[in-house]
Amino acid sequence: MDNDSAIADPSSATDSLDEYDIDESSSVDDGTLIYDRYLDRELSWLAFNQRVLELAEDESLPLLERANFLAIFASNLDEFFMVRVAGLKRRIDTGLAVPTNTGRAPADVLEELSAAAHALQERHAAEFRTSVKPALDAEGIHIESWSDLGPEDRERVDEIFSSQIFPVLMPLAVDPAHPFPYISGLSLNLSIRVRNPKTQKEEFARLKVPSVLPRFIQLPDDGSDQLRYIPLEDLISNHLDALFPGMEILAHHEFRVTRNEDVNVDEDESENLIKSLEKQILNRRFGPPIRLEITDDMDEVTLGLLVRELKITEQEVYRLPAPLNLGGLFQLTRIDRPALKYPRHVPITSQSLMPTEGNERADIFRAIARKDILLHHPYESFSTSVQAFLEQAAADPDVLAIKQTLYRTSGDSPIVEALIDAAEAGKAVLALVEIKARFDETANISWARKLEKAGVHVVYGLVGLKTHCKLALVVRQEEGKLRHYAHIGTGNYNPKTSRLYEDLGLLTADDQVGKDLTRLFNELSGYAIEKKFKRLLVAPRHLRKGLVKQIANEAKNARAGLPSGIRIKLNSMVDEAIIDALYRANNAGVPIDIVVRGICSLRAGVPGLSENIRVRSVLGRYLEHSRVFSFHNNGDPQVFIGSSDMMHRNLDRRVEALVRIVEPEHIEELDYMFDLAVADTTASWWLDSEGDWVRHGRSEDGEPLDDLQNVLMKRITQRKRGGARR
Repeated sequence: MDNDSAIADPSSATDSLDEYDIDESSSVDDGTLIYDRYLDRELSWLAFNQRVLELAEDESLPLLERANFLAIFASNLDEFFMVRVAGLKRRIDTGLAVPTNTGRAPADVLEELSAAAHALQERHAAEFRTSVKPALDAEGIHIESWSDLGPEDRERVDEIFSSQIFPVLMPLAVDPAHPFPYISGLSLNLSIRVRNPKTQKEEFARLKVPSVLPRFIQLPDDGSDQLRYIPLEDLISNHLDALFPGMEILAHHEFRVTRNEDVNVDEDESENLIKSLEKQILNRRFGPPIRLEITDDMDEVTLGLLVRELKITEQEVYRLPAPLNLGGLFQLTRIDRPALKYPRHVPITSQSLMPTEGNERADIFRAIARKDILLHHPYESFSTSVQAFLEQAAADPDVLAIKQTLYRTSGDSPIVEALIDAAEAGKAVLALVEIKARFDETANISWARKLEKAGVHVVYGLVGLKTHCKLALVVRQEEGKLRHYAHIGTGNYNPKTSRLYEDLGLLTADDQVGKDLTRLFNELSGYAIEKKFKRLLVAPRHLRKGLVKQIANEAKNARAGLPSGIRIKLNSMVDEAIIDALYRANNAGVPIDIVVRGICSLRAGVPGLSENIRVRSVLGRYLEHSRVFSFHNNGDPQVFIGSSDMMHRNLDRRVEALVRIVEPEHIEELDYMFDLAVADTTASWWLDSEGDWVRHGRSEDGEPLDDLQNVLMKRITQRKRGGARR
């Protein structure tokens, strides 16, 4: 995705998709709270994706951004089926299903999910067909069908087909000598029925639409200066006689299969985790089908064959108007039409990292040594802060060691290259590569091997846990002493997504943080068992308990008549123990604000349960990804940022870390962000007492409300230029 907007890239949906181990509730019910106090997490995820769709439906947004949101919705939903729905179905089929977080039977939830997903997919298709496509046409961007093409166009397209497409196609017959072929997950296919004119015998064939070719084929310029495209499958469908010469084409239709593509590795039984994971990745594409999308004109004979061969239920069939796979609209975002996109935002270098002279390079270590630096991406540049920090560490002869976690990174990662450079320069380098990061397993295995070859000490974390924390530690020799420099963030060390994701990071030379991280890295790479950290909260041992303690302290202060307050910003709020603690704080009179991007199982505004709790959701050009936990603490704020959402996986099955923010100006900046996010004058979605998300995008007089991300970008770029002293 080349433009500067995103709710999700191919990995971001999985950031909010809980893994489908059998989850035991984390709540301890003491009878003081009502039974019906949680929202279903799966339906809440669909509500999140509906909010994405509502952005696509917003005609006040730039047109290509609306097309982008249509593509994001489709990509998100694909992964939802591949992970969440697949996991739920697997649990039902294997008899391992337990009641959901709302106490409902999984089969009932699956039925409701299916109904909601059908409605959303139909709404999604209708938005493209009746609104976005006509608007694209009006702007000279045409997605044509074969019937729109005149004779000259068809002649040109014939040449494109014969020279660029025909050699790649592989039609597969289905008959006694050719069994029904394997249909790979998320591939776009053509079902074709043909008849032999000599024998009058009807046959069936399947043709996979090649994913190596563009989703939309650009048509030659016809002198109109308009951009014209035709869906690849439409072009192929109208050249089937070249693929089946001598046969009579009776019917052809598009279809698409979604499969269970989760990966499960029994780490306790695996002698070699990488080899076991590689084997499971190969098996991923053979997972059972869980969704069949077909064009709404498919005949019953063809549908019957697909349903029978794929063992799909009627509930799992989605009839939609062509074209299928609107995730292909990502291609349109590369069109160079700035007027149809968000205004360009250019990240600035953090003022704390700017050199005092324009022609000097900033000394990152000297800047961090002065005081903690709070970074806010993408408003502040990742490349001139975190990336520069690690690159300077790799080149600095006084740096002795670098330790870092890698969860997801880019394909041409300068972060990995910096670690390789450091190792080749003789520094001690430790990289904890999480090879179980969903859908990034293959890339991470490749990075791990490349790092090992360069002499980096590569470890894969702890058995049974994913290492999700975002940590980097640099040990430097200074005046005969060792000093620690650290980065703790809320997002991955990925320069590409750092331009699309909203994240926070802390650069610090605080000795206590350095000691905490040294002990944590020892625990991750060796056999140390740390019980306490001074400025960190670490999962799975301490994080939930630490947050519940902070929440309980706010309730205690409220009952004592002291000032209190809780503010939380995160991607997902699911964990029952945290939610119950917030309900109890609500009942003590603590005002609570929650800003959540995705899933929220907490019910807001319910009298006697959560009347003091406000829940907002902000979606926009950047994916809101930072996690912040702020507690009033009677005027002595306790504020944390880090990698963890409030989900079972984060608190029980991952290594996560939150760091406490101590600089008053940083706490003030985070307070401003919260004030803006929950303000009535800021565009957002509000969660009501019925569990519905209501969009608030315009004022009473019809004017657009403030865009949080635009306000923050303007505020940060207009800061008075500072400097890093040398």
